[in-house]
Amino acid sequence: METTHPDPGRKASGPSRPLILGLTGSIGMGKSTTAGFFSGLGVPVNDADAVVHDLYRGEAVDPVGAAFPGTIRDGAVDRAALAQALARDPSGFKRLEAIVHPLVRRREAEFLAHHRAAATPLVMLDIPLLFETGGQGRVDKIVVVTCAPDIQKERVLKRPGMTEEKFAMLLARQVPDAVKREGANYLIDTGLGLEAAQAAAAAIVKELR
Repeated sequence: METTHPDPGRKASGPSRPLILGLTGSIGMGKSTTAGFFSGLGVPVNDADAVVHDLYRGEAVDPVGAAFPGTIRDGAVDRAALAQALARDPSGFKRLEAIVHPLVRRREAEFLAHHRAAATPLVMLDIPLLFETGGQGRVDKIVVVTCAPDIQKERVLKRPGMTEEKFAMLLARQVPDAVKREGANYLIDTGLGLEAAQAAAAAIVKELR
């Protein structure tokens, strides 16, 4: 299913660069699984979460440690300790974003430059906070992964260490699913099952290629 939302701020695709698909979705919607479907179809995927994990073992260690004392363990950012610090002081999210987002964007630019040089026709930017960070203008088409709220909640609460309170805090920081759906060019409903989601991804790739 496709909904068209023309955006004059989006860059037009040209022969010198790939068409850029942005993938996003709220917590528990199945975004990572869906990214795997696109990767399996031969679409290079830049996973912002994976980039952050790598940065937490490298470039982001010193600045995060300075901003959030006690969050570094064995030379890497301890994500559990960082989460506890942010739970105590939610204003810290802004400080963390000011550190991490520019580093993530630099990695993204390197990914795109590589595939531009390789004349790759289609690539994907997996950006969990695409709408929250105003990333719509960096992509040509947006794929939103969605599912029913009860399915989402059931999935998230099965995660180790997750509580209703933590789930509510995470949701409060994200643009509502309904708003994301309105901003999508393509919707993939993972509540319909993995086979249906995989078929939807394949249909998108076939259309755009």
